[in-house]
Amino acid sequence: MTPTVSSPAAASLPDDGAAALSGSGRPRRLVIVGGVAGGMSCAARARRLSEEAEIIVLDRGRHVSFANCGLPYYVGGEIEDQEDLLVQTPERLRAWLNLDVRTGHDVVGIDPEAQEVIVRTADGVQRLDYDALVLSPGAQATRPPVDGLDSPRVATLRSVEDAARLREWADAGARSAVVLGAGFIGVEAAEVLAKRGIATTIVEYAEHVLPPLEREHAYPITQELRGLGVDVRTGTAAESITHGADADEVRLADGTGVRADLIVLATGVRPDTDAFASSGLELERGAIVVDEHGRTNLPHVYAVGDATVATDPVTGARRPVPLAGPANRAGRLVADFIMDPDHARPIPAPLGTAIVRVGGMTAAMTGANRAALDAAGIEYTTIHLHPNQHAGYFPGASQLHLSVNFTPDGRILGAQCVGRDGVDKRIDVLATAIRAGLGVADLIDLDLAYAPPFGQAKDPVNLAGMLGANVLNGTVEVWDVRDLERVRQTHLLLDVRTRAEVARGMVPGALNIPHTELRARIEEVRQAAAGRPIGVICRVGMRANIAHRILAGNGLKSSVLTGGMITLRSWLGDDADSYLVGA
Repeated sequence: MTPTVSSPAAASLPDDGAAALSGSGRPRRLVIVGGVAGGMSCAARARRLSEEAEIIVLDRGRHVSFANCGLPYYVGGEIEDQEDLLVQTPERLRAWLNLDVRTGHDVVGIDPEAQEVIVRTADGVQRLDYDALVLSPGAQATRPPVDGLDSPRVATLRSVEDAARLREWADAGARSAVVLGAGFIGVEAAEVLAKRGIATTIVEYAEHVLPPLEREHAYPITQELRGLGVDVRTGTAAESITHGADADEVRLADGTGVRADLIVLATGVRPDTDAFASSGLELERGAIVVDEHGRTNLPHVYAVGDATVATDPVTGARRPVPLAGPANRAGRLVADFIMDPDHARPIPAPLGTAIVRVGGMTAAMTGANRAALDAAGIEYTTIHLHPNQHAGYFPGASQLHLSVNFTPDGRILGAQCVGRDGVDKRIDVLATAIRAGLGVADLIDLDLAYAPPFGQAKDPVNLAGMLGANVLNGTVEVWDVRDLERVRQTHLLLDVRTRAEVARGMVPGALNIPHTELRARIEEVRQAAAGRPIGVICRVGMRANIAHRILAGNGLKSSVLTGGMITLRSWLGDDADSYLVGA
C-alpha cells in the first residue's frame, strides 16, 4: 500500500540545509525522481547550467542510466555484454557531473505543502525536501486480466534484470516462447527469440502486428516474421495460462493452445504514477498533465517522459508518448526552464516518430496514421509509392513501400515506410518536413544527397512530393485501397498491366487493356464504362497515371488506385490469392 504524505512512519533523510533558492534564483536542491531518458538528461543539463545546485536523482531500480531500447538485442545476443547496456553508473555520474544518484530509492508519495518526497529505502520510509522536483517515473507494463499470468515463466522486458532473466532462460535451452502483444517491444522480442532457434508464437489482439502501422504496411512485416519462423496469431488474445512442470500452456480466445517455456508480456504500458495519485497532482487517464515547460499543477513540481500527457500536433489528441527521444529532449528543456526560465524554449509536441527492425525489414512512421485522422475528423488524402531506395542499376536496389497523408491544402499529416534499406532516412526527412510545416509539394524541392549507392536523382521523398502536387493541382485523382468494394460497385475497373501480369491475379470484374494499347482502344473503354467513372489499376501507380491522363484527354472521368497492386495485395494479405482472379 502506498504511504500517504502524512505517514507517521516517515523519517527525515540527512539534510544539508533548509530548502531555498540560491541568490541567482536557481533552486539549491533539485530532486529528480527516475533516471534513464528523461530524468538523467534533466539532471545532466541542470548540472551544466549550475555548479551550485545540489542535484539528487532517486531511482527504485539498480540501474539509473541504461539503454532500455537495447534490451531485446541483449536477449538475442547481438549485444554480448550486459555492461554495454549501462550508459552511466552512479559512480561515474558523481565523478563527471557531481550528481548524487541514489538507487534503491522508491518514491512513494509527495507532500507538496512541505515540499518533500516520501522515499522507501532498505532502511525504511524517509522524507527528502526539494526546492524543485522533476518527476520522470516512466511507464510500467500493463497486465491484462489473464488467468495464470502470475506464472514464473512470465517476464516483461522493461529493465536490465528483465533482459538478463530472458537471456538466461534462452541460454538454458528454452525451446518454445509466446510473446503476448505485437507492438514494438513484442515484435523485437519475437525476432530475437526466433533468431536464437526458439519456436516463437506472437499473439496480438488487433487485426495485424504493429497496430500503429497501416494494414498494408504491416503485412510485409508479418511475412518477415513468418520467414524467421514466428507463428503470428492476430485478432485473438490470451485467455489463460496453465502452469506445468516443464512448460506452460497459453490458451487463446480462438480456442487454440500454445506451449511455452517462457512468456514475454508486451501488451503495452501505462504511466507509472500510482504513487502520486493522493498528492493532488493533476492526472489525465493516469498521465501527468504538464504545460509547455513541464510544469504540473503543483508548485515547484515538473514532469517529463513516458508518464506525461502530450498533445498530438497533428490531431490534437491527448496521450502519453512512451518514446526515448521525446523524453530525452523534454528532460533537457525542463532543466533549462528550472535553471534559466527567461531563455528556455517550450517543449515541442512529439510527432511520435518511431522505427523498428524485423529480420531484414524496417518499419517506420511519423505523424498521424489514417485511424487517428479518421477519429479526429480530419479530411486527408493518402498516397502510396513503391520506389527503389537507390538507383535501380546499382547492385542491391530494393523497394520501399511509402505512404504520405496530407490535407486538401497540402499540409503533411503523417507518413509510414517499410523496406529493407533506406527507410530511416526517408521517415526522418518527412518528420523534419512536418515539424517545419512544409507542404507535400515542398518535398519536390528538397535537395537530398544523391549517388547511386545511396539514393536516386529523384529521391523517394521527392517523388512523394511530385505525386502529392499532382493530386493537389488535379493532374491526377486517386482512390484508396480501403475503398475497393465501393469503387467496384460504382466504377469500371481498368487494369492497365500486361497480360502476363494480370494472369497472376486481378480484381474480379476488371477490364484489362495494357496502357500501351489504351489510345487505340479508347472506344472500347468508353462503351464498357457506360457513363461510369473509371478506376485505373497497375502494379505501383506509374502506368495508371499515364492511363489516367489518356482517359482525361479523351473526356473520360477516372482516378488511380494509389500504390497499385502491390498496395492492394498487402492490404488483402493472406486473402489476396483467393480474392484475385486470373485473366
